[in-house]
Amino acid sequence: MPANPDRVILSAAPETVSNTTYARPRCRASATRQRGPFRPELWRNAREREGVRLAPHAFRLADVLVLWAVSLALLIDRAPALATAPFSLAAPIAAATVVALAALKLLDAYAFHRPRAVHRHLGLAATAALAGGLIAWGLAAVVGAARPESGPASLAAAWTVAAGLALGATHLVYAGLAERWRQGGLLTPSIVIVGATRDAEALIRRAIQSRDLAVLGVFDDRADRGPEPVAGVPVLGDSDALLTHRLSAHVDRIAIAVPASAQARLRELVGKLSGLPTDVTLLLDPRNSSDLESAYRRLALPAFAPLTPPDPARRAFAKRVQDLVIAGTALVLLSPLLAIVALAVCLDSPGPIFFRQRRHGFNQEQFLVWKFRSMRQEAADASAARQVTAGDDRVTRVGRIIRATSLDELPQLFNVLSGEMSLVGPRPHAVGMKTGETESARLVADYARRHRLKPGLTGWAAVHGSRGPLHSAAEVRRRIKLDIEYIERQSFWLDLKIMVLTVPVLLGDRRAVR
Repeated sequence: MPANPDRVILSAAPETVSNTTYARPRCRASATRQRGPFRPELWRNAREREGVRLAPHAFRLADVLVLWAVSLALLIDRAPALATAPFSLAAPIAAATVVALAALKLLDAYAFHRPRAVHRHLGLAATAALAGGLIAWGLAAVVGAARPESGPASLAAAWTVAAGLALGATHLVYAGLAERWRQGGLLTPSIVIVGATRDAEALIRRAIQSRDLAVLGVFDDRADRGPEPVAGVPVLGDSDALLTHRLSAHVDRIAIAVPASAQARLRELVGKLSGLPTDVTLLLDPRNSSDLESAYRRLALPAFAPLTPPDPARRAFAKRVQDLVIAGTALVLLSPLLAIVALAVCLDSPGPIFFRQRRHGFNQEQFLVWKFRSMRQEAADASAARQVTAGDDRVTRVGRIIRATSLDELPQLFNVLSGEMSLVGPRPHAVGMKTGETESARLVADYARRHRLKPGLTGWAAVHGSRGPLHSAAEVRRRIKLDIEYIERQSFWLDLKIMVLTVPVLLGDRRAVR
């Protein structure tokens, strides 16, 4: 995601807002459902939102398969007529399928980020099916195929009915899923505000009113002076605290609400926060009442807004499908090898077969990574305070073998299937990992940018020789440079290339300490 902040003009409301903590309001849609931007139990991290953001692509793919199935079933049912007039029957049905899919996109049928009544979902599906059916009937007439013996006109009518019913059913399922995600907070963007100003107060007040933007907290460099909560939202620290705050994994956007006149402070904040894996937006001086709505709509753009922007969303969807297919296949094919390694670890030294370590993932989310245990149980270092060196006495006999061949990493295929990792990406570093006596994250200003994609089993840095422990600041800088280069170039084909290169690169480098 681009680090450059977007400029948004925000208008402050003329009224002031009390700093008293407000009572939790009820959702407008239901007196019993209580959801809102400030309920911690509904906060969702960026990785969970990523899956929802890709849902429109999955829905479109499902509709393609459904319409293909409908078309194929109708053509098979008319096999004798198809044998005598294949073009006159198959061409109209193929055209109908393409037109129906295009109509669904043009009608915004995959825009589930706003609630829609059931009849509207059914109306969109019926309209798309009708458009496809009319094209099928018209094409059949144009090619002169409307003969009773071949029955293309009746086939077009049958396709329209079957496609309308099928699309109606699938889109009701999609709508049900979207409503469930909406109630669970997955469709409500989460932001934090830097600057306890009147602009911040106006934005929070608007969020409380509409309930479709979650303001999780405020960060202000005057926090040491103990500012009061802003419209009921707590001040969680200064801007430096935001860089490492555990709340950052739940944040979609950062809004800087600092007066435009404070140019030096603005430049400092933008430079400091641009290294985070989160969009940064500037909320500048008020102009008029319409500016508040414009700014608010920009910030409240849901993660579920379909195909926005299209290219990154398509790439992310292709990457997730790639992960599921390849990781699932690899687990099946490698299951005998996994069993052998597990048995060897068990017999070699006492202790559990697997080693779990907390690491940083997408958007700085913390998760538990799985590995085969390669060290003696009593010497295991979950915080990576001491990195592995050549001849390390903590590593077991089997551990040396599986670390040298990277077999200890294979259980991370389960992390890939769960969505915490990807097959290709920056390698996940342990939380608090140190290089020498210094935490690695403090050695490079752009360190957090490597968290803009999910961590991977392998990656661009790995195939370029940056693997295993990092023992100097220069090694940290080189890895971060390679990770950022991959993030900027990531594509389906680059991921395939890296996967193909991984095994020969790993096996061909015996000198690397892993």
